[in-house]
Amino acid sequence: MKHFLIVIDMQKDFVDGALGTAEAVAVVPNVVNKIEDFDGEIFATLDTHFDNYLQTAEGAHLPVAHCIKDTDGWQLNHDVAAALEKKGYTPVEKLTFGSTDLPGLIEKAAGGEAFTLELVGLCTDICVVSNALLLKAHFREMPISVDAACCAGVTPEKHAAAIETMKSCQIEIK
Repeated sequence: MKHFLIVIDMQKDFVDGALGTAEAVAVVPNVVNKIEDFDGEIFATLDTHFDNYLQTAEGAHLPVAHCIKDTDGWQLNHDVAAALEKKGYTPVEKLTFGSTDLPGLIEKAAGGEAFTLELVGLCTDICVVSNALLLKAHFREMPISVDAACCAGVTPEKHAAAIETMKSCQIEIK
């Protein structure tokens, strides 16, 4: 059986940049340890926007320019990037909360074998839950888990609510 770790949006703007939080900063060491200890293939998503972000539908609802491609805030957190570089990973740019490319990339990497998926990252209540539910819908028979200690939400309350939502959708919470 193959094992895949999905590191969601551990980018500077979500850790300590434009949309960063103390909780996001606090989970960085947990994410680094998870990456270093993981035995399997790793994918890392990158929330990716462009200079016109504030004119987009998302920008109208969240009017904070963030993760603009090729800016410092778009880059992975330094510690997370260093751990990923040591292990090797596949970067996956995504233009919205959930990556529609990720299921196909995982399917190809699995090569017809059974697999497990584990998700970590930011923000629990937006991109982590979106990707977890998208993957659960696509791979309904494969074990999917989220390590709550390696995630942070926009607020602690929203993190907890997203964890409960994922539990309700039969995603294992570690």
